[in-house]
Amino acid sequence: MKREKLVLVGNGMAGVRCIEQILNLNPDKYEITIFGKEPHPNYNRILLSYVLDGASKMEDIILNDYTWYQENNIELYTGEEVTVIDTAAKIIQTSAGRQASYDRLILATGSLPFVLPVPGADKEGVIAFRNIEDCEAMIKAAKQYKKGVVIGAGLLGLEAARGLLDLGMEVTVVHLMDAVMEKQLDLTASKLLQQELEGQGMKFLLEKNTAEILGDSRVSGLRFTDGTMEEGDLVVMAAGIKPNTGLAKDSGIDVRRGIVVNDRLETSAEGVYALGECSEHRGTLYGLVAPLFEQAQVLAKHLCGVETTPYEGSVVNTKLKVSGVDVFSVGQFMEDEDCRSIKAYDELAGTYKKIVIKENRIVGAVLFGDTADSIRFMKMMKDEVNVQEMNRISVLDSECASCGSDVAAVMALADEEIICGCNGVSKGTIIDAIRDKGAHTVAEIGACTGAGRSCGGCKPVIAQILEAVLGNEFANVPQKQSMCACTDLSRDEVVAQIKGKYLTTVREVMHVLDWKEKEGCSKCRPALNYYLGMLWPHGHADEPESRFVNERMHANIQKDGTYSIVPRMYGGVTTPDDLLKIAEVAKKYQVPLVKATGGQRIALLGVKKEDVPKIWEELHMSSGYAYGKTLRTVKTCVGKQFCRFGTQDSTQMGIDLERKFERISGPAKIKMGVSGCPRNCAESLIKDVGVVAIDGGWKVYVGGNGGIKLRSADFLCEVKTSEEVIEWVGASLQYYREYASYGERTAAWIERVGIECVKEALASAEARAELNSRMDEALSVLHDPWEEIIHNDHKRALFEKHSAATV
Repeated sequence: MKREKLVLVGNGMAGVRCIEQILNLNPDKYEITIFGKEPHPNYNRILLSYVLDGASKMEDIILNDYTWYQENNIELYTGEEVTVIDTAAKIIQTSAGRQASYDRLILATGSLPFVLPVPGADKEGVIAFRNIEDCEAMIKAAKQYKKGVVIGAGLLGLEAARGLLDLGMEVTVVHLMDAVMEKQLDLTASKLLQQELEGQGMKFLLEKNTAEILGDSRVSGLRFTDGTMEEGDLVVMAAGIKPNTGLAKDSGIDVRRGIVVNDRLETSAEGVYALGECSEHRGTLYGLVAPLFEQAQVLAKHLCGVETTPYEGSVVNTKLKVSGVDVFSVGQFMEDEDCRSIKAYDELAGTYKKIVIKENRIVGAVLFGDTADSIRFMKMMKDEVNVQEMNRISVLDSECASCGSDVAAVMALADEEIICGCNGVSKGTIIDAIRDKGAHTVAEIGACTGAGRSCGGCKPVIAQILEAVLGNEFANVPQKQSMCACTDLSRDEVVAQIKGKYLTTVREVMHVLDWKEKEGCSKCRPALNYYLGMLWPHGHADEPESRFVNERMHANIQKDGTYSIVPRMYGGVTTPDDLLKIAEVAKKYQVPLVKATGGQRIALLGVKKEDVPKIWEELHMSSGYAYGKTLRTVKTCVGKQFCRFGTQDSTQMGIDLERKFERISGPAKIKMGVSGCPRNCAESLIKDVGVVAIDGGWKVYVGGNGGIKLRSADFLCEVKTSEEVIEWVGASLQYYREYASYGERTAAWIERVGIECVKEALASAEARAELNSRMDEALSVLHDPWEEIIHNDHKRALFEKHSAATV
């Protein structure tokens, strides 16, 4: 049967969500073509602020990459705008001169930023904040200029301001009204939010009407209608959006404020539909993702002939994390002559709750600082719960027996209800992840579905769904593991904050993230020092006081208080000259024990503390880092050079690996093994990284452990050349460095994330190249610590000072 032709105009979130639903319902019904004005595949516009502040890259916010379009036989044209619709002939034309016919046409053209019609709005340095190109322009400007002005204190403006702050700019937010986010928050919540943001460094000019943008060719500031001025060399317009209706209007389709649609999302033109920010339904425009996804679901079912309830509008609610602060509003959140409110403000906790009551029913709510009750209030609104007989203030309490629990409220929602607005994840999708994919924590649900991995505002609701589905089992599953007792934040949250706020010292992290113990502890200080060095190889100065004594001494402390010194022997290979050096210092300093180690090196044990720097100076050999969370050893067999079973030069391979990755810091110690044949004499299959020679190539394994908990390594890949071995090993080590917790060995990490996750992350040559680029950057700043210390009296004094301290 010949498939109908379906054309989607607009490659954004709403339109592509509709296509996804169509593919789920009836993948063979349509021959699908998509035109997108931007030169990108479908991405999450909500997460642009994360790209702006550096927490994410463009590839991190892609919802459907080019492979998805190919796999679903979708013809995609990016960077190509539809300019004409002939509704009679059912043909569209594009800016590239292309023509395409359709049986069904979906308009999802989104919205356009509202640019203030004031003199100077066309100057260089005046931009909007609507797409990835805007982000790139702001990032570039922040490298050259210092003062930014954001016009508009709605959600978009505040996120833009936060991003510019994170880029190191001074930021002033200009707003026409007397309160920020006045369309979502009442005056109390607005002022609380403003105070929080001022504490983060934002400045506000409220009740200011821009009259002119100053400057010659480039903006230099703003003049307001009251005659005052504000300097700035970057101006971001975030004063609102307007539906993008030009194409529809020019094509004769009915347009008011938006493209007019009925309950089936049909426009006035036969076979033409509209949804998303460009559409107007029953006189209402929607700009939030949840209503747009509701429209997408209804339209997809209608186009696939599936019986469905018509779209009758959405109950709009806003649940967001604005610059780290949770806020929520729904319905009528301002009082009037027919409405009264119940409020609770906890100044110490920094939380505010308010519900608006009309005729003994809740008609609206505002929450600030704690949004866990949001679902319960929405359900009470939906069920029109009569609150007349309730103790008034107890309605705000989640333990209110008359209201039902938060968990019950969540489970009463329809499966189609969007829980994570940032990523469009429904309640049903989360339940499927729990039941079918074994996701039993908020983090695991995030990994499966993306829910909660953006602003994080929906995490309490996800936890409630988990509690309802798992029942008694929920109490036995640790939902979140904080780094230590000094903070409630998990490892991932801390790393994200360091990256997003560009924190560069341990003290700065503890201060900005409000550490409970201001000096930290022996668990978090070394971890923070590692994460900072991993994220900012060139922008973080290693802090010896945040390292363990072994790492400061560059020697392992023994049970009697003496130390062991282990010089580096690449691949277990040494020279007569190096052996003589070891023998000479052992005799001179009366070292009690000289021993060959299991890692094919020679250790000097029982060295007095005061002799440690002297021995290193006289050895003048690289440290073997037998004490550090870094590459310890690369164990090798003799390989084909001498062994009759050897198929490759395993000794040289081991030397190459050790020279490449020596001194690299890791979450935990790293051991490697290279075997010249599958007989595995170098014990490669119980190493963190194991390389085994085969006829014509190598096999690479990761995640082995020969310690207390014996674990055989997992197979990663098979390659032909030594260069490919180093490529794959480097990429896997960098991926481990970036995503493992401090102190987590590769064996435990692989068991936690799964080998398939690692394989997927390293599957493409481009991904491996990016990981190796970051690895090379980290390696480029490393040097043997003794190269400076032994030749510099001042640095020796510092060494002695730091080695006397303890963690």
